[in-house]
Amino acid sequence: MTDARLAERLLRTRWLVRAPIWLFRARLGWVFGKRLLMLEHLGRKSRQPRYVVLELVDRTASGYVVAAGFGERTQWLRNLDAHPDAHVSIGARMRIPVTARRLAPAEAAETLQRYAARNPRAWAKLRPVFERTLGTPITDTGTALPMIALTEKAPSSP
Repeated sequence: MTDARLAERLLRTRWLVRAPIWLFRARLGWVFGKRLLMLEHLGRKSRQPRYVVLELVDRTASGYVVAAGFGERTQWLRNLDAHPDAHVSIGARMRIPVTARRLAPAEAAETLQRYAARNPRAWAKLRPVFERTLGTPITDTGTALPMIALTEKAPSSP
C-alpha cells in the first residue's frame, strides 16, 4: 500500500479525524499550536452546529485559509456554501466569528505555491494524498483543490 493510499484511508477514518475536536472543545487547542484550527459551522439542511479540525494553509491579514482535501464533496465546504458565517478556534483563541469565501482559482494556486514553499517536506507528502482524494493532478499553475478564506468579522460596537 502506498503512503498516499494509507493517508487517504486514515483521513476517511471518522474517529481518528474527529478526535482533535474534543481537544479543542476542552479548550486544549493550544496543543496544536497555530497549525490546526477548528471550524464550527452550520449544517446546510439541519442548521445544527458541525465541527471539523483543519490544517491552516495560510494566514492573511484578516484571517485564515484552509483547503477542502476531498474536493467538492467535502461536507463542511458544502455547509459553508449554504451558510458562510462560522466560528474558528485556533491556539488559545476560541470561537472567533468569521465569514467564509471561496478563493478564485488563481488565488488558490498562488496560496498553494506559498504553502509548498514554506512547507516543502509536508507538501511532498500531502500533494499525492490530495491528488488521490481529488482524482486529478495538482500543477504549479492550477488546482482543483477548493480553498476557503475565513475572514475575521470586525467586533460589533455596543
